[in-house]
Amino acid sequence: MKLGWEGEEEDRLAAIRAAEERTRLEASAVGTPIVIANEFSEVQVTRVETRNGSRLMITSPRSGQWVTLCPLELEALTWQAPATFSAMIGNPFGPLITEDQ
Repeated sequence: MKLGWEGEEEDRLAAIRAAEERTRLEASAVGTPIVIANEFSEVQVTRVETRNGSRLMITSPRSGQWVTLCPLELEALTWQAPATFSAMIGNPFGPLITEDQ
């Protein structure tokens, strides 16, 4: 008997694609990654070059989660109030805005 879930194959393929994309991005790293940490968290920030220009890749070694942000997305962080970040921290691994909104 094999346990599974609806969408298991799609999840598996998405994970493979994400791992391949991360490998490609890490191969295009520029300079030395910067590690920023405190008693609550640790992240690694790396500049990567893509066909659309430079991005920052932010990786959480503890969770394995990662994201790349373009300059406009990084600038958008400066437009946010502290309450936005509090909401993000209060709902880890979940979207701030759901798709049905």
